[in-house]
Amino acid sequence: MEIVLTELVAVTDPSSVGQVRRVALSTAQRLGLDETRAGEMALLATEVSRNVLVHGGGGEVIVAGFKHNDKALGRILALDRGPGIPDVAKAMADGFSTSGTPGGGLGAMKRIASGLEIFTARTGTVILMEVGRDPDADGLQIAGMAVPYPGEQVCGDAWTYHNSPERMLTMIADGLGHGWAAAEAAQEAIATFHARIECSPGEILSYIHDALRKTRGAVAGIAEIRPQQRTGTFAGVGNIAAVLLSAAKSQSLVSHNGTLGSIASRIQTFHFEWKPDSILILHSDGMQSRWDLSNYAGLLSRHPAIIGGTLLRDFRRQRDDASVVVVKAA
Repeated sequence: MEIVLTELVAVTDPSSVGQVRRVALSTAQRLGLDETRAGEMALLATEVSRNVLVHGGGGEVIVAGFKHNDKALGRILALDRGPGIPDVAKAMADGFSTSGTPGGGLGAMKRIASGLEIFTARTGTVILMEVGRDPDADGLQIAGMAVPYPGEQVCGDAWTYHNSPERMLTMIADGLGHGWAAAEAAQEAIATFHARIECSPGEILSYIHDALRKTRGAVAGIAEIRPQQRTGTFAGVGNIAAVLLSAAKSQSLVSHNGTLGSIASRIQTFHFEWKPDSILILHSDGMQSRWDLSNYAGLLSRHPAIIGGTLLRDFRRQRDDASVVVVKAA
Protein backbone atom coordinates (compact mmCIF):
# COMPACT_ATOMS: atom_id res chain seq x y z
CA MET A 1 0.00 0.00 0.00
CA GLU A 2 1.30 3.44 -0.93
CA ILE A 3 0.13 6.55 0.88
CA VAL A 4 0.59 9.04 -1.94
CA LEU A 5 -0.04 12.20 -0.01
CA THR A 6 -1.63 13.63 3.13
CA GLU A 7 -1.91 17.41 3.36
CA LEU A 8 -3.84 19.70 5.68
CA VAL A 9 -5.06 23.10 4.49
CA ALA A 10 -6.41 25.66 6.95
CA VAL A 11 -9.60 27.22 5.56
CA THR A 12 -9.66 30.80 6.80
CA ASP A 13 -10.65 32.94 3.79
CA PRO A 14 -11.78 32.56 0.14
CA SER A 15 -8.21 32.05 -1.08
CA SER A 16 -8.01 28.90 1.07
CA VAL A 17 -10.75 27.33 -1.06
CA GLY A 18 -8.52 27.65 -4.13
CA GLN A 19 -5.62 26.09 -2.23
CA VAL A 20 -7.72 23.07 -1.23
CA ARG A 21 -8.79 22.64 -4.86
CA ARG A 22 -5.17 22.71 -6.08
CA VAL A 23 -4.08 20.15 -3.49
CA ALA A 24 -6.99 17.86 -4.40
CA LEU A 25 -6.26 18.08 -8.12
CA SER A 26 -2.55 17.39 -7.56
CA THR A 27 -3.39 14.39 -5.38
CA ALA A 28 -5.79 13.00 -8.01
CA GLN A 29 -3.13 13.33 -10.70
CA ARG A 30 -0.50 11.60 -8.55
CA LEU A 31 -2.98 8.79 -7.92
CA GLY A 32 -3.39 8.33 -11.65
CA LEU A 33 -7.12 9.08 -11.62
CA ASP A 34 -8.53 9.83 -15.07
CA GLU A 35 -9.46 13.36 -16.09
CA THR A 36 -13.11 12.95 -15.11
CA ARG A 37 -12.35 11.59 -11.65
CA ALA A 38 -9.63 14.19 -11.07
CA GLY A 39 -12.10 16.95 -11.96
CA GLU A 40 -14.68 15.45 -9.59
CA MET A 41 -12.18 15.36 -6.74
CA ALA A 42 -11.25 19.00 -7.35
CA LEU A 43 -14.93 19.98 -7.46
CA LEU A 44 -15.72 18.12 -4.23
CA ALA A 45 -12.77 19.76 -2.48
CA THR A 46 -13.93 23.19 -3.66
CA GLU A 47 -17.53 22.71 -2.53
CA VAL A 48 -16.76 21.22 0.87
CA SER A 49 -14.09 23.81 1.73
CA ARG A 50 -16.54 26.55 0.76
CA ASN A 51 -19.05 24.97 3.15
CA VAL A 52 -16.43 24.93 5.90
CA LEU A 53 -15.81 28.63 5.36
CA VAL A 54 -19.42 29.79 4.98
CA HIS A 55 -21.29 27.49 7.36
CA GLY A 56 -18.56 26.42 9.77
CA GLY A 57 -16.84 29.78 10.18
CA GLY A 58 -13.58 28.28 8.93
CA GLY A 59 -11.76 25.08 9.77
CA GLU A 60 -9.46 22.61 8.06
CA VAL A 61 -9.53 20.22 5.11
CA ILE A 62 -7.28 17.16 4.93
CA VAL A 63 -6.63 15.66 1.48
CA ALA A 64 -5.14 12.18 1.23
CA GLY A 65 -4.46 9.60 -1.47
CA PHE A 66 -3.94 5.83 -1.32
CA LYS A 67 -2.84 3.47 -4.07
CA HIS A 68 -2.37 -0.27 -4.42
CA ASN A 69 -1.93 -2.03 -7.76
CA ASP A 70 -4.88 -0.94 -9.94
CA LYS A 71 -6.89 0.59 -7.10
CA ALA A 72 -6.60 4.25 -6.11
CA LEU A 73 -8.60 6.25 -3.59
CA GLY A 74 -8.71 9.99 -2.99
CA ARG A 75 -10.03 11.07 0.41
CA ILE A 76 -11.19 14.54 1.49
CA LEU A 77 -11.93 15.20 5.16
CA ALA A 78 -13.45 18.55 6.15
CA LEU A 79 -13.39 19.67 9.80
CA ASP A 80 -15.11 22.66 11.37
CA ARG A 81 -16.29 23.86 14.78
CA GLY A 82 -19.46 25.55 13.55
CA PRO A 83 -22.99 25.13 14.92
CA GLY A 84 -23.54 21.81 13.15
CA ILE A 85 -26.20 20.79 10.64
CA PRO A 86 -29.63 20.68 12.35
CA ASP A 87 -31.24 18.40 9.74
CA VAL A 88 -28.80 16.42 7.58
CA ALA A 89 -31.52 14.85 5.44
CA LYS A 90 -32.97 18.27 4.63
CA ALA A 91 -29.51 19.69 3.91
CA MET A 92 -28.88 16.87 1.44
CA ALA A 93 -31.94 17.80 -0.63
CA ASP A 94 -31.30 19.64 -3.89
CA GLY A 95 -32.26 23.29 -3.72
CA PHE A 96 -31.79 23.60 0.05
CA SER A 97 -29.62 26.51 1.19
CA THR A 98 -29.16 28.54 4.34
CA SER A 99 -26.77 31.05 2.80
CA GLY A 100 -28.69 32.40 -0.18
CA THR A 101 -26.88 30.19 -2.72
CA PRO A 102 -28.63 27.85 -5.20
CA GLY A 103 -28.19 24.98 -2.71
CA GLY A 104 -26.66 22.32 -4.93
CA GLY A 105 -24.04 21.57 -2.25
CA LEU A 106 -24.36 18.38 -0.19
CA GLY A 107 -26.84 16.65 -2.49
CA ALA A 108 -24.64 17.21 -5.52
CA MET A 109 -21.57 16.11 -3.59
CA LYS A 110 -23.24 12.84 -2.64
CA ARG A 111 -23.98 12.04 -6.29
CA ILE A 112 -20.41 12.81 -7.40
CA ALA A 113 -18.48 11.12 -4.59
CA SER A 114 -17.83 7.38 -4.42
CA GLY A 115 -18.65 7.70 -0.73
CA LEU A 116 -19.88 10.49 1.54
CA GLU A 117 -20.38 10.44 5.30
CA ILE A 118 -21.29 13.25 7.71
CA PHE A 119 -20.94 13.47 11.48
CA THR A 120 -22.40 16.63 12.94
CA ALA A 121 -23.15 18.02 16.39
CA ARG A 122 -23.38 21.38 18.11
CA THR A 123 -19.59 21.29 18.46
CA GLY A 124 -19.00 21.13 14.70
CA THR A 125 -19.16 18.98 11.60
CA VAL A 126 -16.88 16.41 9.98
CA ILE A 127 -17.51 15.47 6.34
CA LEU A 128 -15.74 12.58 4.62
CA MET A 129 -15.77 12.22 0.84
CA GLU A 130 -14.00 9.60 -1.26
CA VAL A 131 -13.28 9.31 -4.98
CA GLY A 132 -12.11 6.09 -6.62
CA ARG A 133 -11.82 2.51 -5.41
CA ASP A 134 -10.99 1.68 -1.79
CA PRO A 135 -8.06 -0.79 -1.75
CA ASP A 136 -9.32 -2.17 1.58
CA ALA A 137 -13.05 -2.33 0.95
CA ASP A 138 -13.25 -6.03 1.83
CA GLY A 139 -11.04 -6.07 4.92
CA LEU A 140 -10.42 -3.99 7.99
CA GLN A 141 -11.08 -0.29 7.59
CA ILE A 142 -8.20 2.02 8.40
CA ALA A 143 -7.69 5.76 8.31
CA GLY A 144 -4.73 7.82 9.43
CA MET A 145 -3.52 11.37 9.27
CA ALA A 146 -0.30 13.13 10.18
CA VAL A 147 -0.22 16.93 10.23
CA PRO A 148 2.74 19.24 10.86
CA TYR A 149 3.47 21.72 13.59
CA PRO A 150 1.64 24.91 12.59
CA GLY A 151 3.82 26.86 10.15
CA GLU A 152 6.07 23.93 9.22
CA GLN A 153 6.25 22.71 5.62
CA VAL A 154 7.07 19.10 6.54
CA CYS A 155 5.67 16.78 9.18
CA GLY A 156 7.85 15.01 11.74
CA ASP A 157 5.08 12.46 12.34
CA ALA A 158 4.26 9.73 9.83
CA TRP A 159 2.00 6.72 9.59
CA THR A 160 1.69 3.75 7.29
CA TYR A 161 0.13 0.32 7.04
CA HIS A 162 0.27 -3.02 5.26
CA ASN A 163 -2.86 -5.07 4.64
CA SER A 164 -3.33 -8.65 3.52
CA PRO A 165 -6.17 -11.16 3.95
CA GLU A 166 -4.40 -12.66 6.98
CA ARG A 167 -3.13 -9.61 8.85
CA MET A 168 -2.95 -5.87 9.00
CA LEU A 169 0.07 -4.02 10.33
CA THR A 170 0.03 -0.30 11.03
CA MET A 171 2.56 2.10 12.52
CA ILE A 172 2.84 5.64 13.81
CA ALA A 173 6.33 7.19 14.00
CA ASP A 174 7.10 10.52 15.67
CA GLY A 175 10.53 11.97 14.91
CA LEU A 176 12.02 13.91 17.81
CA GLY A 177 11.20 17.62 17.60
CA HIS A 178 9.73 18.87 14.35
CA GLY A 179 10.90 20.07 10.94
CA TRP A 180 13.15 18.37 8.40
CA ALA A 181 15.29 16.36 10.84
CA ALA A 182 12.22 14.94 12.56
CA ALA A 183 10.65 14.11 9.19
CA GLU A 184 13.85 12.35 8.08
CA ALA A 185 13.75 10.09 11.14
CA ALA A 186 10.05 9.32 10.70
CA GLN A 187 10.47 8.46 7.02
CA GLU A 188 13.42 6.20 7.78
CA ALA A 189 11.17 4.37 10.23
CA ILE A 190 8.49 4.04 7.52
CA ALA A 191 11.00 2.61 5.02
CA THR A 192 12.29 0.07 7.55
CA PHE A 193 8.72 -0.95 8.43
CA HIS A 194 8.00 -1.87 4.82
CA ALA A 195 11.35 -3.61 4.40
CA ARG A 196 10.62 -5.85 7.40
CA ILE A 197 6.90 -6.33 6.91
CA GLU A 198 7.09 -10.11 7.44
CA CYS A 199 8.29 -9.63 11.04
CA SER A 200 6.36 -9.14 14.27
CA PRO A 201 5.78 -5.62 15.69
CA GLY A 202 8.54 -6.01 18.27
CA GLU A 203 11.03 -7.31 15.70
CA ILE A 204 10.23 -4.44 13.32
CA LEU A 205 10.86 -1.91 16.11
CA SER A 206 14.25 -3.52 16.76
CA TYR A 207 15.20 -3.07 13.11
CA ILE A 208 13.96 0.53 13.21
CA HIS A 209 16.06 1.15 16.32
CA ASP A 210 19.19 0.17 14.40
CA ALA A 211 18.20 2.09 11.25
CA LEU A 212 17.56 5.32 13.16
CA ARG A 213 21.02 5.55 14.78
CA LYS A 214 22.07 7.86 11.93
CA THR A 215 19.11 10.20 12.63
CA ARG A 216 17.97 12.25 15.61
CA GLY A 217 15.69 9.34 16.57
CA ALA A 218 11.99 8.75 16.93
CA VAL A 219 9.30 7.08 18.99
CA ALA A 220 6.92 4.62 17.37
CA GLY A 221 4.12 2.16 17.93
CA ILE A 222 3.20 -0.83 15.74
CA ALA A 223 0.02 -2.88 15.90
CA GLU A 224 -0.76 -6.16 14.15
CA ILE A 225 -4.33 -7.43 13.80
CA ARG A 226 -5.33 -10.91 12.60
CA PRO A 227 -9.13 -10.62 12.29
CA GLN A 228 -9.76 -14.25 11.34
CA GLN A 229 -7.93 -15.43 14.46
CA ARG A 230 -9.43 -12.57 16.52
CA THR A 231 -6.00 -11.68 17.90
CA GLY A 232 -3.79 -8.63 17.95
CA THR A 233 -0.35 -7.56 19.15
CA PHE A 234 1.17 -4.18 19.93
CA ALA A 235 4.68 -2.96 20.60
CA GLY A 236 5.69 0.62 21.27
CA VAL A 237 8.73 2.66 22.28
CA GLY A 238 8.25 6.18 23.57
CA ASN A 239 5.22 8.39 23.99
CA ILE A 240 2.76 6.73 21.62
CA ALA A 241 -0.80 6.17 22.85
CA ALA A 242 -2.62 2.97 21.91
CA VAL A 243 -6.21 2.37 23.00
CA LEU A 244 -8.44 -0.60 22.22
CA LEU A 245 -12.16 0.16 22.41
CA SER A 246 -15.17 -2.14 22.36
CA ALA A 247 -18.72 -2.05 23.63
CA ALA A 248 -17.58 -3.65 26.86
CA LYS A 249 -14.47 -1.69 27.81
CA SER A 250 -11.52 0.54 26.96
CA GLN A 251 -8.02 -0.90 27.23
CA SER A 252 -4.76 1.03 27.04
CA LEU A 253 -1.80 -0.77 25.49
CA VAL A 254 1.60 -0.04 27.00
CA SER A 255 4.41 1.69 25.13
CA HIS A 256 7.75 1.52 26.98
CA ASN A 257 10.02 4.49 27.62
CA GLY A 258 12.85 5.06 25.19
CA THR A 259 13.90 6.56 21.87
CA LEU A 260 14.45 4.45 18.77
CA GLY A 261 17.95 5.14 17.43
CA SER A 262 19.23 6.10 20.86
CA ILE A 263 17.93 4.24 23.94
CA ALA A 264 15.46 1.40 23.61
CA SER A 265 16.47 -1.06 26.29
CA ARG A 266 13.11 -2.84 26.34
CA ILE A 267 10.85 -3.69 23.42
CA GLN A 268 7.94 -5.79 24.62
CA THR A 269 4.96 -7.11 22.67
CA PHE A 270 1.49 -7.11 24.21
CA HIS A 271 -1.35 -9.35 23.04
CA PHE A 272 -5.05 -8.48 22.90
CA GLU A 273 -8.32 -9.97 21.69
CA TRP A 274 -9.73 -8.50 18.47
CA LYS A 275 -13.54 -8.59 18.57
CA PRO A 276 -15.97 -7.79 15.74
CA ASP A 277 -16.77 -4.46 17.43
CA SER A 278 -13.17 -3.60 18.37
CA ILE A 279 -11.69 -0.22 17.43
CA LEU A 280 -7.97 0.47 17.73
CA ILE A 281 -6.71 4.04 18.04
CA LEU A 282 -3.03 5.02 17.93
CA HIS A 283 -1.79 8.59 18.25
CA SER A 284 1.33 10.60 18.98
CA ASP A 285 1.80 13.04 21.85
CA GLY A 286 0.85 15.85 19.49
CA MET A 287 -2.66 15.00 20.69
CA GLN A 288 -4.03 15.13 24.21
CA SER A 289 -4.57 11.71 25.76
CA ARG A 290 -7.56 12.63 27.95
CA TRP A 291 -10.31 12.09 25.39
CA ASP A 292 -13.54 10.18 25.83
CA LEU A 293 -15.45 9.22 22.70
CA SER A 294 -18.56 8.36 24.72
CA ASN A 295 -19.16 12.13 24.73
CA TYR A 296 -19.80 11.92 20.96
CA ALA A 297 -23.08 10.10 20.44
CA GLY A 298 -22.87 7.70 17.50
CA LEU A 299 -19.26 8.48 16.60
CA LEU A 300 -17.91 4.95 17.12
CA SER A 301 -20.24 3.62 14.43
CA ARG A 302 -18.69 5.93 11.80
CA HIS A 303 -15.85 5.49 9.34
CA PRO A 304 -12.36 5.51 10.94
CA ALA A 305 -11.56 8.77 9.10
CA ILE A 306 -14.51 10.46 10.82
CA ILE A 307 -13.35 9.17 14.21
CA GLY A 308 -9.74 10.20 13.63
CA GLY A 309 -10.71 13.58 12.20
CA THR A 310 -12.89 14.36 15.21
CA LEU A 311 -10.07 13.46 17.59
CA LEU A 312 -7.60 15.57 15.63
CA ARG A 313 -9.96 18.54 15.50
CA ASP A 314 -10.79 18.53 19.20
CA PHE A 315 -7.62 17.23 20.89
CA ARG A 316 -4.67 18.41 18.80
CA ARG A 317 -2.19 20.33 20.96
CA GLN A 318 -1.21 22.82 18.19
CA ARG A 319 2.38 22.96 19.46
CA ASP A 320 3.77 19.85 17.80
CA ASP A 321 3.31 17.55 14.85
CA ALA A 322 0.31 15.28 15.39
CA SER A 323 -0.82 11.93 14.04
CA VAL A 324 -3.67 9.49 14.61
CA VAL A 325 -4.63 6.10 13.14
CA VAL A 326 -7.98 4.35 13.62
CA VAL A 327 -8.70 0.71 12.67
CA LYS A 328 -12.05 -1.06 12.84
CA ALA A 329 -13.98 -3.82 11.10
CA ALA A 330 -15.30 -2.96 7.64
